[in-house]
Amino acid sequence: MPDREWALLGALVLVVALGLVGLVVALRVVRNLTTRAASAAESELSAARADAHRILDAARGEGAAVRERAAELGRRAERLDRREALHGEAAQRLAEREERVAELEEALRGQRAGLADRDARLGEAEQRQHRELARVAGLTAADARTELLETVGRQARRDAALLARRIETDARESAEGRARAVVVEAIQRVASEQTAESVVSVLHLPGDEMKGRIIGREGRNIRAFESVTGVNLIIDDTPEAVLLSCFDPVRREVGRVTLERLIADGRIHPHRIEEIHARATEEVARRCRQAARDALVEVGISDLHPELVTLLGRLRYRTSYGQNVLKHLVESAHLAGVMAAELGLAPALAKRCAFLHDIGKALTHEAEGSHARVGADVARRYGEADEVVHAIEAHHNEVPPRTVEAVLTQAADACSGGRPGARRESLEAYVQRLERIEEIAAGKPGVEKVFAMQAGREVRVMVRPDDVDDVAAHLLARDVAKQIEEELTYPGQIRVTVVRESRATEIAR
Repeated sequence: MPDREWALLGALVLVVALGLVGLVVALRVVRNLTTRAASAAESELSAARADAHRILDAARGEGAAVRERAAELGRRAERLDRREALHGEAAQRLAEREERVAELEEALRGQRAGLADRDARLGEAEQRQHRELARVAGLTAADARTELLETVGRQARRDAALLARRIETDARESAEGRARAVVVEAIQRVASEQTAESVVSVLHLPGDEMKGRIIGREGRNIRAFESVTGVNLIIDDTPEAVLLSCFDPVRREVGRVTLERLIADGRIHPHRIEEIHARATEEVARRCRQAARDALVEVGISDLHPELVTLLGRLRYRTSYGQNVLKHLVESAHLAGVMAAELGLAPALAKRCAFLHDIGKALTHEAEGSHARVGADVARRYGEADEVVHAIEAHHNEVPPRTVEAVLTQAADACSGGRPGARRESLEAYVQRLERIEEIAAGKPGVEKVFAMQAGREVRVMVRPDDVDDVAAHLLARDVAKQIEEELTYPGQIRVTVVRESRATEIAR
C-alpha cells in the first residue's frame, strides 16, 4: 500500500477516533444536563406540591371559619326570631292590660261619682245634726270645739306632767344609785394615800457651825444663794437645821439640792453657789422627766408627745391646794378609768383625759389665762384628740361638757381632790397670790427674773442693765408696787426691790 493511502487511512482513523471522543463527551454533557433538568423539575414539583398543600389547608381553614360564622349568624337569627316572638306576646299582653285598665278606670269614675253624691248627702245630714245639737245644747260648733279642746288639753297636760314626774323620779333614783355605786367602786379600787404639802423645806445640818459658813462674811453667801436660786433661806435658832421657803416647789427643790451639795462639798462662796445651782437644776430636771415617765407607765400611756412629758415632769413638785399635782393626775386617771369601765366605756380615753386635765398648771407662769384654757391649747398644739382637748377645757366648766369623758374627768378630779387631807384652801390662795405677784413683775419690759420671797412680803426683780437704767429702775419698782396694790389683797406690806447688776469679765492668760 502506497504511503498516500496509509496517510489517508490514518487520517480517517483519527477523524473517527475524534468523532467517537466527541460523541462520548456530548453524551456525558447531555446526561448531565438531563440529570440537572430532572433535579430542577423534581424541586419545582416538590415546591408546587407544598404550595398546593398550603393553599389547600388555608382553603380548608377559611371554609371552617365561614361555616362557623354562618352557624353563628344562624343562631343569632334564631335568637332574634324568639325575641320578636316574645315582644309580640308582650305587646299583646300589654294591649290586654290597657283594655282592663280602661275598664277599671270607667268603673272607678262611676264609683267616684256615687261617692261624691253620698258625701254630699252625708254633709247635709251632718249639718242638720250640728244645727239640731247646737239648738239643744245652746252652743255653737266653734264653742263646743273650743270647750272640748280645752278639756282634752288640760287632761293631756296633767297626764304628761304626772308621767314626766314619774320618769324624772325613777331616773333620778336609778341614776343616783348607779352613780354612787360607780364612784364608790372607783374610790375603793384606787385607794392611794395623799397628804397636803407645804411651801417650806427643812434641811438638816451636820452642826450649827455650818450656819455661819452658809451666811458668809457680812451675809454675802446667803445673799448670793437667795439671788441665784430665788429661794428664801431662813436661819434661826432651830438646832442643826435651816428652812428653805419658796412658793414655787421646783425652785425650792433646786435650792434644797443646791444647799445640800454645797454643805457636802464644804466650799461655800458666790461663784461656787452658781456652779452647784446649775448642776442642781439639771438634776431636778432629770428627776422631773423620770417622774413623768414613771407616771405614764403607771397609767398605761405610751404615745405622749415629748413636750407634754416634759411639762408633766414639772408637776412633780407642783401643788394645788397643797396636793401634789402629778400624784393627783395619776389618781384621777385611775379613777376615771375605773368609772369608765363600770359604765361600759373605753377606759383608755377616759384615763388619758383625766391624766392630762391639769397639764396647764405647768405653764401658768408663762401663759395668760386659766390653767384649763392653757392646758387645752397645749394639748391641741401637740396633737391630742378633740375629746381630750375638750375634757381638759371643760373640767372646771369654763365650757359646757359635751362628752361622757369630760364628765368623767370632772368626777375623777372631784373625787381625787375631795379626799380628807388632800387639799388645803389657804395654801392655794397663798400660792395664787405669790404667782400673781411674780406675773405682775415679770410682765414689765426689761425684767429678766422675778423672785417672790419672805412668804410674799418681798419681791426681787432682776432687770437687764442694758434695757433699764437707774432712773427706770425706780419707776419700775413704783409701777409694780402700784399694780400689786390695785389687783391683790394681802396682809401687811409688800416690798418691791429692783436689782440692776452690771458685770465685767476678763480672762487672764
